[in-house]
This record gives sequence, C-alpha cells and structure tokens, in this order.
Amino acid sequence: MPLSRRIARFNRRVTNRLTRHVAWWAPGFAIVTHVGRRSGRTYRTPVNVFRDGDRYVIALTYGRDADWVRNVLAAGRCQIRTGGRTVRLEQPELFTDETRSCVPPPVRVVLRAIDAADFLALSRG
Repeated sequence: MPLSRRIARFNRRVTNRLTRHVAWWAPGFAIVTHVGRRSGRTYRTPVNVFRDGDRYVIALTYGRDADWVRNVLAAGRCQIRTGGRTVRLEQPELFTDETRSCVPPPVRVVLRAIDAADFLALSRG
C-alpha cells in the first residue's frame, strides 16, 4: 500500500510547499503543472521523476488515485519543470512494475519500503 491519505494531506499542506522551491532543479524531482478536471484551476505538484529511454516516469508514491494523476489522465497531458527546463508531456500511461526497474537502484529500495510499484509514464509532446 502506498503512503497513507493522512500523510498525503500533510505533505500537500506542508512538505509540498517547501519542496516546490527546489523540485524544479533537484535531480530526480520535478514540478508537474496540471489542470483540475472539474475546477479548471492550474496546480503545481512536486513529484519524483526519472528518464526511461524516451519517456519520463513518475513514481506514484500515493497511488493511482491521487488527484494530480487523475487530472493528468483526464487532460491527456501536462508539463513538468525539471533540471531548470520546462517539458511538455502527453500520452500518459499508468503501469505497475513490481521490480521497479524503470527507476535507479537506490530509489527502488525506497519505493519497495513504502510498497509503491505504480508509475505514470509520459512522452514528450
């Protein structure tokens, strides 16, 4: 089971506000810009992101039902800011990888510890 909803609420209110200041340039992190599927409002969410060939892979540490994931799937696209660059992404694809082979080995250990094996892959748009 990925991280609990209680931890997610805390992170949304506290940790994410701090992380947003570094996630756009820190290795392994990005800021996902997405549009609310009902509100139409623009949101920015810090995530763990990795390159896997031609695609970007985001570890879903809160599971497939996180609001930002549902927003990206509904829109079919998003933008990320990573490494100081903005990248347009499209064609979101959810997948499960129990081996976590699409992320670097040290990250696999952490994801295994929190039982997170779901990912969102996107291609450059």
